[in-house]
Amino acid sequence: MTAIQKNLRELLTELDGTGVQLVAVSKYHPVEMLQEAYDAGQRIFGESHVQELDEKEKVLPKDIEWHFIGHLQTNKVKYIAPYVSLIHAVDTLKLLKEINKQAAKVDRVIDCLLQVHVAKEETKFGFLPDELRELLNGNEWKELNNVKIRGLMCMATNTDDSLQIHREFYEVKVLQDELKDRHFQNDSMFNILSMGMSDDYQIAIEEGSTMVRVGSKIFGERYYPNR
Repeated sequence: MTAIQKNLRELLTELDGTGVQLVAVSKYHPVEMLQEAYDAGQRIFGESHVQELDEKEKVLPKDIEWHFIGHLQTNKVKYIAPYVSLIHAVDTLKLLKEINKQAAKVDRVIDCLLQVHVAKEETKFGFLPDELRELLNGNEWKELNNVKIRGLMCMATNTDDSLQIHREFYEVKVLQDELKDRHFQNDSMFNILSMGMSDDYQIAIEEGSTMVRVGSKIFGERYYPNR
């Protein structure tokens, strides 16, 4: 068993019984390392660069569920629309419309998560809670037949203050419940809350996360090429 497979097994054992799905964050890691995780049973991988994702999708097994977890530019949507399983970080109505447009061209319905901005860093993307309420109170999103809103996604503040992280994740879970009651009451597919990464996924699970995005705890520290 390789180190990656050992890490993955330990993590899956920890998640066993929680109902939480694991997205193996594989950006900047070579296909050989993804193949190791695949051989150990992992099927959901998360990437955040379109070109890198495209290259990996072409050579790795076709039953992988590819999640796009980074900030997605509208002009790049067309490249991943034919195969992406879930887009985590939809942060504007414009992007949601473009995903719908490109999904229609390839006769697909693409699952999407709406990104909520709760972190204290200005560099984080996403809708403020009131912006999200305003979006869903409108009707434009209801006319987009080739996207399916499956839930919310967020990133917590990068801090050692665990209480702050708890508060931020709690805030998003409360918002998810509110939006479920208001707009998705009869939609069983609005059931994903993607929050928690290698450093804070345990807190996220305590606060109601149903999907965690873990990279370094599986693959080790990333190699960052000159991009």
